[in-house]
Amino acid sequence: MNTVPRVFLTLSALAFSTLAAAQVTFYERDGFEGQSFTTNRQVANFERFGFNDRASSAVVAGNRWEICQDARFEGRCVVLRPGSYGSLAAMGLDNRISSVRAVRADARIEDSRYAPLPAAPRITFYKNERFAGEQFTTEKQVRNFERFGFNDRASSVDVVGNRWEVCEDANFRGKCAVLRPGRYPTLTSLGLGNNVSSARVVPGNSRIDDSRYAPAPVAAHDGRDYRRRGGERLYQANVTSSHAVIATADQRCWVEQEQVPQDRRGLSTTGAVVGAVVGGILGHQISDGKTIATVGGAAAGGALGANVNRIGGQQQAQTRDVQKCASVPSQTPTYWDVTYNFRGQDHRVQMATQPGSTVTVNERGEPRA
Repeated sequence: MNTVPRVFLTLSALAFSTLAAAQVTFYERDGFEGQSFTTNRQVANFERFGFNDRASSAVVAGNRWEICQDARFEGRCVVLRPGSYGSLAAMGLDNRISSVRAVRADARIEDSRYAPLPAAPRITFYKNERFAGEQFTTEKQVRNFERFGFNDRASSVDVVGNRWEVCEDANFRGKCAVLRPGRYPTLTSLGLGNNVSSARVVPGNSRIDDSRYAPAPVAAHDGRDYRRRGGERLYQANVTSSHAVIATADQRCWVEQEQVPQDRRGLSTTGAVVGAVVGGILGHQISDGKTIATVGGAAAGGALGANVNRIGGQQQAQTRDVQKCASVPSQTPTYWDVTYNFRGQDHRVQMATQPGSTVTVNERGEPRA
């Protein structure tokens, strides 16, 4: 007679224990920044805790949670699986959450009620700026890039799903910077261009001092939505500094004629020129268009033409075309590194275009286009 009650009590205790282990933390800004609110029990009205319609990102642990835009679990609701949600904008609930409750472990949930799965933390390093050249991608911490043949080679980076800490020395030592999710076309301005040796994910609930963050990635290309949200109020923040970050030096090449004294047998100019042309073609074929191999091919071709067309005669001065190259600083900025002040706090952002005297921001100081 007592078996059934004992089983019932055991199952109830198990369910209660599972729900008690569940926890959710909300942050007032994208990327787990700003003030936060953590709970391990249902909240019928965020107004009681001063966090109504303020959540922009969330970290869910232990179980699924249902979040709703109205108090007492009314209005539009979605279910969040365990994971880190760097932005709630994709599900239309940014700054719109008023109630939350844990979902029982044995509850059946229709697929349509789930929020999109949070992106798995991932970071991709590129050898060249602007996401070009060889690349190295990881979803786990890397203590030493030397093991993967990518030590001190990264010039740009793409961050997905969570924040990452990148450091100039192995084992997360030396100068480090925390990168928010987004695309960073160059690491030079951070002092980490071709100078990254280790990287690791920053846990979603970790508090990071503002000084440890790299400037926010380029607003126009970082995958985040900087458009005005609903009826949010906009403000103008004063720009305190702005400087263009110029791309790496470009190469310019030209052809010059120079005189080459010949030996007593002389050279046929035609042979030298034809040889140089053939050599230039060979150089392009060998190097796939790289200038250094092309110049070498042209020089070898010129020598070939000279050897083929030697003729008798007295010493005379001939001319030949010589290709020369030099590095010329680019005049096109890659981006603008901008610092602006809003309500006494400095913010930094990389912008695709040169700003004016002010930057448009929301009440939290986030840029808005």
